[in-house]
Amino acid sequence: MAAERTLTAPIDPGTDLRHVFELAQQLRVDAVRASTAAGSGHPTSSLSAADLMAVLMARHLRYDWLDPGNPAADHLVFSKGHASPLLYAMFRAAGVVGETELLTTYRRIGARLQGHPTPVLPWVDVATGSLGQGVAYGVGIALAARELDEQPSRVWVLCGDSEMAEGSVWEALGAAGRHRLANFTVIVDVNRLGQCGPTEFGWDTDAYVRRAEAFGCRAVTVDGHDLEAVDRALSEASDGAAPTVVVARTVKGRGVSEVADAEGWHGKPLPEDLAERAVDELGGVRGLTVRGPRPPATTPRRTARPGPVDLPRFEMGEKVATRSAFGKALVALGARPEIVVLDAEVGNSTHTEDFAKAHPERFFQHYIAEQQMLATAVGMAVRGHHPYAATFAAFLTRAHDFVRMASVSRVTMTLCGTHCGVEIGADGPSQMGLEDLAMMRAVHGSTVLCPSDATSAAALTAAAADLDGISYLRATRGAYPVLYGPDETFPVGGAKVLRSGEHDRVTLVGAGVTLHECLAAADLLAEEGTAARVVDLYSVKPVDGETLARAVHDTGRLVVVEDHRPEGGLGEAVLGALAERGLCPAFAHLAVRTLPGSGTSAELLDAAGISRTHIAAVARRL
Repeated sequence: MAAERTLTAPIDPGTDLRHVFELAQQLRVDAVRASTAAGSGHPTSSLSAADLMAVLMARHLRYDWLDPGNPAADHLVFSKGHASPLLYAMFRAAGVVGETELLTTYRRIGARLQGHPTPVLPWVDVATGSLGQGVAYGVGIALAARELDEQPSRVWVLCGDSEMAEGSVWEALGAAGRHRLANFTVIVDVNRLGQCGPTEFGWDTDAYVRRAEAFGCRAVTVDGHDLEAVDRALSEASDGAAPTVVVARTVKGRGVSEVADAEGWHGKPLPEDLAERAVDELGGVRGLTVRGPRPPATTPRRTARPGPVDLPRFEMGEKVATRSAFGKALVALGARPEIVVLDAEVGNSTHTEDFAKAHPERFFQHYIAEQQMLATAVGMAVRGHHPYAATFAAFLTRAHDFVRMASVSRVTMTLCGTHCGVEIGADGPSQMGLEDLAMMRAVHGSTVLCPSDATSAAALTAAAADLDGISYLRATRGAYPVLYGPDETFPVGGAKVLRSGEHDRVTLVGAGVTLHECLAAADLLAEEGTAARVVDLYSVKPVDGETLARAVHDTGRLVVVEDHRPEGGLGEAVLGALAERGLCPAFAHLAVRTLPGSGTSAELLDAAGISRTHIAAVARRL
């Protein structure tokens, strides 16, 4: 083993770069050792970027490894999260992860050094590994640091050339260019080889340059293994002039001649004998530590004191769309300085424009780029803000991977999907959110809320501000009568019984527009002498199993109605809650089972079999 040495930084240019070379070799050695010990991992993807990260870590990343929450510190996002052996080797070089942990716990069950990095590690801001997301997260972090926190933080993102084929990368670079995010740098590790062979452009670095410049970013090409050139490129990226894309030509497997630029080694650890030869070729095991530049002094942050949240009040019977109540509630929540709102160019439909008018400094327009909107929300959450992001429910589906990964990142944010179900009317099926409840219920740790009137919508919008994890509000397009008085409360996990009596023979369960149809159906049944209980299941996850169980006990029959596909929505939430309690009532489930077209709301609800007449008919059969 080579003698242990201590490397401190910042390092003077010139001869001191020899220490950076030693650091880069150490990172390579440790990446090989960790992945071979684990029996899995991506060492060759780590070897290509080692020189880039050694220069960044020693000379440009302004970070206090013992104080990762410093608001002025830089951020490093490993978009190519499969290169985790390199990232964890950096943590060892920083002195925050020990050699034993690196070599004995990487990729093992229960360990924090997971196959792809997650924020279980305090030096990791966001979970990565779903390629194409890290650049987008970096934009959100940089935007929050500059616009909301007024801190000098810079954001560095390491991404691979394969993921440059993802459209979300270009949404992100377009946003970086539009906002002139001079505190944002992407380092593209162009190592030519992907998982199954050569990447889209191979080593044609000019192709990446032309594209990055077309999206409003400055592009710099560099030999990714020339430490002086890399140092100059990162210095240029730090000059505060423009968002920068450093296009670095590298060799996959660099430093290990037996695998360098060789196909077939992606995602494969080196066998023990080859790993031993690789370590020797790289100069042996080292024990270098590096401090790197310290963060600059924090700057005073403009912070308003939280004011009272005076939610809007609505008169019972007044017709108000829940999306409108959502917008009014956002304006009230603006009294809390941590609240930020993001839109995807539908603010006059989702009513986020109400917040934009009241609090323009905390409103961010993302145009028709739902993936970037969600990524920016995640980045702002990383910086301690509570984002509310809204668009049509149908369009959130294209950003589902960002929602899924946000849950892995343990992010807290609120999403609102409007224009749900066939209720939206003549726009037709392309605009109808019919899968959103299933999508959001499946997200780990999520809260799913479906208010049925303006009072509950405003209350639940405010409640989401104090929820951990990802919360989702489902909102109607049409205006419906206010059902609750202004002082009614709506605890998350609860339900409301709007009609009940000792002679109830069936329970009708709805949420959103279908609650209003259930109430109308109950009126129809009452005219025939059949008493029906009506339950507003506004909290879909967690669901109020106790209220449902009482309804089953009292009436023995349940009809669940939802403006959603039958899979994964209200019906399955109800059945799951009852099954946990060993209950199996007479049950009917009305949902949208056909492919809808255009029409009026009433016509489409009826055609889908979820209107009041269908509900009453099914209740009679039960």
